[in-house]
Amino acid sequence: MLLRLFLLFTIIPLAELWLLWWFSSLTNPTVTFGLVVVTGILGAWLARKQGSQAWKKIQQHMVQGQPPTGVVLDGLMILVAGAFLITPGIMTDMVGFAFLIPALREILKAHIGEWLKKRALMQVQAHASSFQAGAGFQTGSEGFQDFTQPGTSVKQEDIIDVEFVRKDSPEKD
Repeated sequence: MLLRLFLLFTIIPLAELWLLWWFSSLTNPTVTFGLVVVTGILGAWLARKQGSQAWKKIQQHMVQGQPPTGVVLDGLMILVAGAFLITPGIMTDMVGFAFLIPALREILKAHIGEWLKKRALMQVQAHASSFQAGAGFQTGSEGFQDFTQPGTSVKQEDIIDVEFVRKDSPEKD
């Protein structure tokens, strides 16, 4: 994880600076600066427009009682696209504009959905196996007793019977 953060915050900006310098040497610094400003403004406008459309779709799904999972992923990708487009650079602009193409987002949604399903399944399996193995339970008077093992039972004196009464308004005496 630390290596990924290192790459994200050092290597990518250095590559972006090199590309901007290279592009500036092909054209001139004014054109390069203009490109950075125009892509930032255009990207922010497009991300805002598509983001508001995604927000309306999310609201429509919620009103209809449907889960807005695909639309939420669209919204997240549009948010990431906006962040990439506001960041000065050629590579980040290309990635940002790519995230704003609906057909590409559909392909990415399928891959991200499968990745999320695998991650969730791994988490559920890890928790289920630790629960079945009794991991996480402390035995004795300090913690929980593990009732998943055969031969364990609850003693009558260990059961606390409680009644719960909800009072919505204070009683007047």
